[in-house]
Amino acid sequence: MFILADNQDITRLGLNYIIENQISAGQATVARNKSQLFALLMQNTDATVVLDYTMFDIPNLDELLIVAQRFPQVRWLLFSDSLSENFVRQVCVEQNFGIVQKDCSSDEITAALRCTANGERYLCHQITNLLINSQTQKEKDNDKQSALTQTEKEILRLIAMGKSNKEIAAIRISSIHTIVTHRKNIFRKIDVNNVYEATKYALRAGLIDQAEYYI
Repeated sequence: MFILADNQDITRLGLNYIIENQISAGQATVARNKSQLFALLMQNTDATVVLDYTMFDIPNLDELLIVAQRFPQVRWLLFSDSLSENFVRQVCVEQNFGIVQKDCSSDEITAALRCTANGERYLCHQITNLLINSQTQKEKDNDKQSALTQTEKEILRLIAMGKSNKEIAAIRISSIHTIVTHRKNIFRKIDVNNVYEATKYALRAGLIDQAEYYI
């Protein structure tokens, strides 16, 4: 049994068409809110739920995982756009969850529905590429970061916090010329051309966190 937890009419119509005509699973049942979804799962503990997480009234991932733990036989296909990398990584740890995006081809959406109904995890190509590329980027960042000295890491952190060369020189008790030289070496080592790119690198590398950046 398919349960469509999606508040967009046009999306439900499209999914219903695929489920009825391509998968031959009959018409799906609709859950318009969390209460209806929970009631349906109580009656169908081995259902396949197609959930638009970004549009449904489940406020956070923790609550979604609590529902999933309550119904361990249920299979989940997240049918959403604009999912963060951190969210995707947490979801992919869970065996009963797959992900397909709304701008995927109809063939890929059909494959995702079929695999999920058969108890197989499905990750669309976009999500797979996101995970692979982000991991590759992190490995590159780690290689670059290992090339920085401790002094360079500290100066990069100050640059990312918006400090000027003069301010950094005062903090480090160094000359402006020394800071400028460090700055050039840092940009060369991490392969960036400006403060914006350097700040993005510092955030990815964990040299500065989001809270410090936005202060």
